[in-house]
Amino acid sequence: MADQVDRILEQWQKEKPGLDVSPMAVIGRLSRTALNIESRLAGTFERHGLDASTFDVLATLLRSGAPYRITPAELARESMISTSAVAQRLNKLEARGLVAREANPNDGRGTLVALTDTGKKLIEQALPDHLETERAILSPLSRDEQAALALLLGRIGAAAV
Repeated sequence: MADQVDRILEQWQKEKPGLDVSPMAVIGRLSRTALNIESRLAGTFERHGLDASTFDVLATLLRSGAPYRITPAELARESMISTSAVAQRLNKLEARGLVAREANPNDGRGTLVALTDTGKKLIEQALPDHLETERAILSPLSRDEQAALALLLGRIGAAAV
């Protein structure tokens, strides 16, 4: 990966010597790394019959704590899926018996999304494997380096919005 990014930068320097292309070194590596990470995680999810967005919805419900119910708006806000994708995703998860929609006792017109026993069992089985995959990906970095990287990525993420 680094060789390819370096080669691309050298090509730009040759073609446009007066142009500072140094941001491409960071953004290019960040993008390529993200794709590789997504691919590794997808393999872990697949072993459990999941994909990234299904994992995220189930994990969001699990970490919300008992009774593992939140509104669709909270789910969109707390997960890594867009509000427009929530309804579609919930339809698929409900068809698989992983979540259920329930009437919201605090809002007569609203609903809650609840983690079913089947969904809870699945996410509890997948979570340790997911974390192990993430640990393996981060293994070249010390804990201090991981903390520094998390901080730096947070700053980049805030600037990218």
